[in-house]
Amino acid sequence: MTRAPEFSVLISCHFEENSIEEFHGRLSAALEALGRPYEIILVNDGSTDGTWRKLNALFDKDTHIRVILDLFKNAGQQAAVTAGMTEARGRAWVLMDSDLQLDPGELPLLVAEYDKGTDLVSGYRKNRKDSLWRILPSRLANVIMRRASGSTLRDFGCTFKIYNGDLLRAFRFGPYHVFNNVDAISRLSRCAEVPITHYPRKYGRSGWTFRKLWQYNMDNLVKLSQRPFQVLAGFCFLGGILFALRILLAFFSAGGIMTEVTPGLILNTVFFFALITLSAIALVGELVIRSFLTLQHLPAYVVRERRCRDTDSSDEHDTGST
Repeated sequence: MTRAPEFSVLISCHFEENSIEEFHGRLSAALEALGRPYEIILVNDGSTDGTWRKLNALFDKDTHIRVILDLFKNAGQQAAVTAGMTEARGRAWVLMDSDLQLDPGELPLLVAEYDKGTDLVSGYRKNRKDSLWRILPSRLANVIMRRASGSTLRDFGCTFKIYNGDLLRAFRFGPYHVFNNVDAISRLSRCAEVPITHYPRKYGRSGWTFRKLWQYNMDNLVKLSQRPFQVLAGFCFLGGILFALRILLAFFSAGGIMTEVTPGLILNTVFFFALITLSAIALVGELVIRSFLTLQHLPAYVVRERRCRDTDSSDEHDTGST
């Protein structure tokens, strides 16, 4: 049996026909410079361009690419990464995208931090080169995720990460249990962030629409279902305290409380508590709906084709859907 590599590099690809070869060249150079055993696992997340053809060509050329997977349809980044995780054998798992917005050449920066005994090293995108409509929701989501997970990470959405693979194997993941990045972070104590360079998208356009960003953040909140309600309860409590102070100040004012009770004050009060109530109902609704979808036991992804290099030789195996 071949000894397990030190690093398993898991790459999700979505319409990366133009970038995957350049990305692979940079990644291979960075990994070779480390001088440690590694394997690469590439997942085609339902791309309908030439991405799968390019992955096959790279698989035939580079023996470090141990597995390539082709999913029937676009399942989303988290699901594609989960598919790769089921194949990983390394002690450390490196996760990143192949769109060249993050430079694989900066991998040694993360590895140096990981070697200090950290269970998770995450990139922190300084000076993001995305549109404002992506940056602002991302910053808001980071604030919410920090509160919900109890972590101090600043950039939850950065896909460039190194995880302790031995630790993540304790998680249950697969087609029916998609790996959740925020859930994993909430269970780790040894975490670190490394500033990395973020580049404008060189080819194509991002698959992250506003709807997908919303769904991703709601998935994270529902996964941490207890803490969002705790945060919401905290806001309600704080709002109640502020409202009580406002009434108390009005009571001791010169004209008494009746001069302060205006239609505007009443309307604002009703609006505030209605907003809190509707937010709580929305969170409960999301939890119920996603619990129902989980009970339906539908797979998050289905593999159309799998090519795997035999771990004991240079042979490979082709399989159909799994």
